[in-house]
Amino acid sequence: MNILFIIDPLASFKIKKDTSFAMMREAQKRGHQVTACEVPHIQWQRGECVKAHVQDLNLTGQADAWYEVTASRQAWLKDFDAIIMRKDPPFDSEYFYATHLLSQAEREGAKVFNKASALRDHPEKLAIMEFPEFIGPTLVTRSAEAIKAFHAEHKDIILKPLDGMGGTGIFRVGADGMNLGSIIETLNLDGAQSVMVQKFLPAIAQGDKRVLIIDGKPVPFCLARIPQGGEVRGNLAAGGKGVAQPLTDNDRAVAQAIGPILAARGLLLIGLDIIGTSVTEINVTSPTCFQEIFDQTGCDVASIFIDALETAVEQNGS
Repeated sequence: MNILFIIDPLASFKIKKDTSFAMMREAQKRGHQVTACEVPHIQWQRGECVKAHVQDLNLTGQADAWYEVTASRQAWLKDFDAIIMRKDPPFDSEYFYATHLLSQAEREGAKVFNKASALRDHPEKLAIMEFPEFIGPTLVTRSAEAIKAFHAEHKDIILKPLDGMGGTGIFRVGADGMNLGSIIETLNLDGAQSVMVQKFLPAIAQGDKRVLIIDGKPVPFCLARIPQGGEVRGNLAAGGKGVAQPLTDNDRAVAQAIGPILAARGLLLIGLDIIGTSVTEINVTSPTCFQEIFDQTGCDVASIFIDALETAVEQNGS
């Protein structure tokens, strides 16, 4: 297969932990052609199919010069056997427009994973609200008064923007309400921006677990991202420590309930964030942790993913 990865700049990759790199390495290992582009390289001109300026890659196996470009060319997206959309958030207007270009490419015959419309329909923080039985007390609002009422009820709360990633913009407010007004002003911009508010879950001390689901089936190990020092955030980007561990019975049950529903909508890969027994986010844009899980357990998540991709492409083409 010729697989196009839509990714962030190659120069930004930290290959020791990058999940997109793990996918590419496994794909090349199986004899597939690895090709890459960035979102700004995609274009659609009147009367033409959606195309992009792409680079065919060869992964060298070296730590520093880890790839070489074997060809640089214009290509129709429909001509690739599979397209893997791995652009990191934020899910801003440009990301949104990119999904529309990918939807057009799909109409032309392209096979995109995760499906473009499914990316649009499942904002990573809002998506949890479809599954109230698996989440803790949660509010999404622009109203400062509603946030204050939620705090009065639950005392210890977390506030975060809907478009954040890697733990950015997350605040905890305890029972004393210290700085609540200032935090609300910072996040909701005088009612111009929606905020997610959740009851604080003390189980964060044991880690914010990333449970990976591939083609509706949970990977047997998760990565618990454990806050360090005085941090409330477990995100690896915020200094959390990643500890791989087997799924609990609850983790597996939640993943088996949510996974098939989202897989049927075109989400080949998702990452549930679970604190204690509560789902806090459903990651669909570029779920990570493949390499951390493999390094600590030997569970080859990249291989599981490429197996699922090959099967999906075969079924899609039949």
